Amino acid sequence: MDRPVEDLLRELAPRVLGTLVRRYGHFDTAEDAVQEALLAATDQWPGEGRPDNPVAWLITVASRRLTDLLRAEQARRRREQQVAQWTAVPPEPVTDSDDTLILLFLCCHPSLSPSSQIALTLRAVGGLTTTEIARAFLTTEATMTRRITRAKQSVKSSGARFSLPPDHVDRLSAVLKVVYLIFTEGYASTTGPQLHRVELTAEAIRLARMLHGLLPDDSEVTGLLALMLLTDARRPARTGPAGELIPMDEQDRTLWIRPAIDEGVALITAALPRGPLGPYQLQAAIAAVHDEAATAEATDWPQIAALYGVLLQLTDNPMTTLNHVVAVAMSEGPAVGLRYLATIDTDPRLTSDHRLYAVRGHLLEKSGDATGARAAYERAAELATSLPQRRYLNKKLAQLTPQ
Repeated sequence: MDRPVEDLLRELAPRVLGTLVRRYGHFDTAEDAVQEALLAATDQWPGEGRPDNPVAWLITVASRRLTDLLRAEQARRRREQQVAQWTAVPPEPVTDSDDTLILLFLCCHPSLSPSSQIALTLRAVGGLTTTEIARAFLTTEATMTRRITRAKQSVKSSGARFSLPPDHVDRLSAVLKVVYLIFTEGYASTTGPQLHRVELTAEAIRLARMLHGLLPDDSEVTGLLALMLLTDARRPARTGPAGELIPMDEQDRTLWIRPAIDEGVALITAALPRGPLGPYQLQAAIAAVHDEAATAEATDWPQIAALYGVLLQLTDNPMTTLNHVVAVAMSEGPAVGLRYLATIDTDPRLTSDHRLYAVRGHLLEKSGDATGARAAYERAAELATSLPQRRYLNKKLAQLTPQ
């Protein structure tokens, strides 16, 4: 199957699932039906050509399969009468409406724990595999499979209607976190041969735009959209011809997507005065400082360090702490950065993450300690799960190794 068809199916899957759940309910069975419709598309479209209306084709095939699955399920439970009532519902015409946003809030049902909300949404809306979600949660695939299955059952048992819930604002924190995780998995893939998964970053930005349209005055919604635009704007310069990782200070900034930067800066500039201040707004402000610097040398590192300092007051995120160390080192020197790093390098949330050792290697290299830097880069390469990141770290290691 060619790549464009894969991209189209990934984009359409949440819309098809949303439509089926809205019409018929049965969240878990509907997802199975959608997966079978996607498999049918991968088999038929390359040879027969794409239908004129791909989403209508998928909805029709998935609806038929859902009918079969429900009939089988109800037969096992001896509920033929209920099946007859269900099949009597006239099918709705396929429209251009997109139910993805409602599906997003449904997955963040208050009966679910925050971790289950995120896992279910990443699976149903973001299209991530169970393996990818398990890695994001630092758990096993089997554990994540059980968690997602229980989450589906909880949504089904809650009797939730497929409509925008009246308490959608109360669910917003979980929804924003889900969308952000989809984006980060796409921007820096945890596994695989590619650094980017453009289909995921595009889907996350699309969802963020939908949320912004729903809640245009919410500063954190605006901040998240701005953060994604400002970050994704650097994507064309992050990899070389062979897909190799290029760090920000070595990137060709003329390749950065200027319209995305301009839009992101405008969004965060409008959001910050509205308040209250939140983590996504601060991260967007940091991204804006990076993107507005004409060269790496012109980056206002003291301002970035100060913004990270404020962000640390709002969140206990180990990656935020590590990024603060980098900003301090860039503004005050590697020796100061190493002293800061020594205060966090035993944090169990960091000790199994390659980024801790990559930062240590960078600071030791800048301090002139080649031996220490080699050991740190070697450990970072061992822990890195992304092939481009591992190759970059091995390149750094080779540059420090005596010939």
